[in-house]
Formats: sequence, structure tokens, C-alpha cells
Amino acid sequence: VVFGAGGPGGPGGDGADGGRGGNGGSGTFGLGIGGAGGDAGNSGVGALSTGLPALGGAGGNAGLLGNHGAVGKSGTGATLVQTGANGSMLSVTPTGVWLTNSDGQVVLLHGFNEVYKLAPYEPSASGFSADDAAFLAANGFNVVRLGVIWAGVEPQPGVYDAAYLQSIQQTVQMLAAHGIYTIIDMHQDLYSASLGGEGAPEWATKTGGLPNKGFGFPGSYYLNPAETAAWDGFWNNSNAANGIGLEDNYAKAWETVAAAVAGNNSVIGYDIMNEPFPGTSWLPTLLGSPFYADQQLTPMYNQVAAAIRAVDPNTALFVEPANPAVSEIPSILGAPVQLGTIDDANVVLAFHDYCAGSATSGICGWLANQQAATANAYGKANNIPVVMDEFGASTLPSDLTAEMNAADRYLMSWSEWAYSGVGDITTSGNTGGESVVYDPALPPTGNNVNTGSLQVLASPYPQAVSGTPLKLSNANGAFTFSYSTANADGSGNFAAGAQSSISVPAVAYPNGYTVTVTGGHVVSAANAPTLVIASDTDTGVVQVVVTAAP
Repeated sequence: VVFGAGGPGGPGGDGADGGRGGNGGSGTFGLGIGGAGGDAGNSGVGALSTGLPALGGAGGNAGLLGNHGAVGKSGTGATLVQTGANGSMLSVTPTGVWLTNSDGQVVLLHGFNEVYKLAPYEPSASGFSADDAAFLAANGFNVVRLGVIWAGVEPQPGVYDAAYLQSIQQTVQMLAAHGIYTIIDMHQDLYSASLGGEGAPEWATKTGGLPNKGFGFPGSYYLNPAETAAWDGFWNNSNAANGIGLEDNYAKAWETVAAAVAGNNSVIGYDIMNEPFPGTSWLPTLLGSPFYADQQLTPMYNQVAAAIRAVDPNTALFVEPANPAVSEIPSILGAPVQLGTIDDANVVLAFHDYCAGSATSGICGWLANQQAATANAYGKANNIPVVMDEFGASTLPSDLTAEMNAADRYLMSWSEWAYSGVGDITTSGNTGGESVVYDPALPPTGNNVNTGSLQVLASPYPQAVSGTPLKLSNANGAFTFSYSTANADGSGNFAAGAQSSISVPAVAYPNGYTVTVTGGHVVSAANAPTLVIASDTDTGVVQVVVTAAP
């Protein structure tokens, strides 16, 4: 059959706990259109609910020339308890191409990834604790992209580990206590532990009995038959032992994670999947086919978005293009980011910008800028922020500088890979060299700190801007930043005297710094780690130049 459309999924029934909507039928292999997922039933009907809102059914899979079905609507009426509520920090959400806080200031973020890739998958298992948060804050960093592993969340189908979720909550709260925001990152590399990486639980790893031949990271993506089969099983939404699809289980796991931290202002984003891989369609994707992006990746993002929005209406959704193993070369060559429309108002594009160490050190600046330019073009076209939430993994300070300069050029926030390499079983870099702190179980002092990397990464940057950033540079030992007093949402201007905060870590200027300002004036103390500038008028441009004290 060349043409065939899948039927719609049935609706879930109402009840104390609403029923899940049925999945749409899949289209035929050729010109096949997936059916829409059924809407979920509503909870709290006839009795109090005992769980999270029921989720709508997944849309049916598309044929080669068809369209994926839409996800069904989530149910309502469940009783939600925001166990992660924390109002001690200003919330941060997208406003056009910017991230803005609840005071309307544009926020830029500099920080690190912290992902522990071995069981029990808890960040604290590496020793990451309050002294690390204090170290980050003292050096001017304000964000951590925190790894959460599906296998830790859902060790058995439909069974969620409350102790694991509590450990994530505790780490988030610890970071917030030091003024550090969190991006929750559902992290994977090489799909799962049995395939040489981390991510999916074993019950969600369906390889069809194909040979599992490890070729390391990232080689197994291309060469391990079991690897590509596992991804195909996920994208096809193959049934798990609990009778629902792998993507359906993944969406429910995300709903559970979001419910655990919803209401916490310090959680500013949910990175839905780290570096998603196309499976057997990796080569067509590399060569420019839009099928994976449009008919598999984007529908998964929309399904998870609906699940998250059932419990958290506001926190930004971070979406990534296909795994850099297939998207990096097209990006460098200027091909546009391949993603369909994400059906949500608060979306951020997250991209990864890596050089390849010494092999490309001479052209790292060009490589980094090409990738940043491609991501920036997508953000502009879709009017959403862009965050470089991975880069680095290098022992070369010159690579870090080149990648940071690319982010500065486009006024992007970033999180470097990585705070620590402990437990990093899937990296193309060196676990020691990629770390800024070698062992988080020990105090972040002395020989436990990679001072060479820290001195590069702890650069000055604007953290909260009462206006709209125009230009940012950390070239030739001078920090230069300019901004207009216009509100990022276009609603007018900040009043004269409105203050902007700039991180100026002591490690960047150990002997102090001097400041030159036009259009504003300094209101902070001399050599303060946070430089505060007040604008002179409500209209105009403020320019700040910081240099090392003589």
C-alpha cells in the first residue's frame, strides 16, 4: 500500500485518575499520514485524584512522505503539589530572542554542565555539593546544566524513583541557595548503559537481537547495529512491557521530573533530550534529509512539551537539533538548523559548539563561529533565544576562548563541558583536562582546580541588563559591553538610574580593574566582584569598558 492514513486514538475516560488517550494509528510506509493521538481523560471526577494529569496519546508515525500525527491533549483536574517551589530567585523566561527575568532585565548565563553518568546517576554521587556551588558563585558563574538520567527516574516501566527525584531537588535547592540557576538536562549518550553509554533504562533498550559491538564514543553511533536499532525502537514508539510506547514512557517520565521541580524559580529550563540521534536514518540526516527532524524529532518534542505543560505552564523548553555526530558538519557549512515547529510559546534552541582539539586548533575560531552563526539564524527566524549549552571538553585554553568569543559575538548564554569529568564515560575529550574541578568530592582549591581553564572561563559578562544588549567583547584583555535602555519586549525604556549588573570575577582581574562608562555611571564599590552600572537617561546607549588595573 503506497498511501494510507492512521486512524485517530480514542479518548481517555474521566475518573478519579483520568485515562490516557489512545495513540494515533501510523501511516503506511510510503505516503502515510499518522493519526492524531486521543485526548486524555480528566482527573478528579467522582473522587480525588491520586496521581499526575493523564497524558494525551501520541500521534501516529508518518510514512516517508507523510506527516506525523499530533499529540492528544492532556487531562485536567489532578491535584498538583509543587514540592520544588522556591521564590528566592527571580524567574527567567524567554522574551523574543532574549532570556529575561521577572523584572524585565535581559539575563545572560555563564556556567557548567554537571552530569554523573554512572549509577545511581545522582549529581551528588560524584561529590558535587555546597562547596562546589560556593566556588561557582565566587567565580561569577550563575547556571548549571544538571544531568538527569532516564534510567534513574524510571528504573522499571511506570515506576518512578522518589529518592532519585528528591536528590535532584536537593541539588537544585543547593544551587539556588548560592544564586545559581539550573537547567534540567535529560542526558543521554549512546542511548543506554548496555550500549556503552547512559540514558534509557534497560527495559527501554530494544535492539531486536542485533549484535552489540562497541566502537566507543562517538563511533558506536555509526557502527554498532544494536545502537541504531535501539534508537529506531524509540522513534517508532515501540511498546514497552507496560503496554505503552517508549516515547510515551519518556514523556511520562518528563512529566514526573517537571512535577518535582515545578514552581522553583531557579529552574529556568528543561532540556528535553541531550544530543538525540536519528538511528538508521543518520546518513540521510547528515546529507540534508528533513524527515528525521520533521517527522520524528519535532513530534517527540511536542509530545514531551505537552506532558511538561500538564504540570508546569511556564518553564522554558530547551530543544536541540540532531546529534552533533550528524548535524555539526552541515552546521559548519552553513546549512540551516533542521527542526520543525515546537508547539509552545516558551522555547529555547540549545546547541553544542565543539572544536576537535589539537586537530583543528588552528581553525577553531572559524568552526565555532560558523556553528554559532547557524544557531543564531534559527533563533532570529523563530524569535526565540539561543543558548550554547555545551562546548569545551578541551585541554586547550585557545579552544575555550574561540568558542566563548563566538557566543559573545551573538550575545549568547553558555554552559561549558564540564565542571568535573568524574563519571564521564562518554566524552571525546580527556576527563581530567575537560574539568575545571578535577574531583568534586574534594574541596575546590589548590591543585584540585584547573586554574588554566578557570582563568579563561571566569570572564566578565553582564548578568542582568536593564535594557537590550547591543555588543559584547572580551578581546585583547578588555571587556567591552554596550546596551540600549530599551525594554527587550519593545514596551518602552527603563527609567534613568536603572541598574545593570556585570560579573567581574577576581580571577579575571587579580590586581583590580578600572572602569570607563559613557551614558551611565558606576554605583558599586571599587573592584567589587559585581560591577553595577546605573544609566544616566531613560533613552540612549550605555557603554562599559573594563580593563586590568595598572
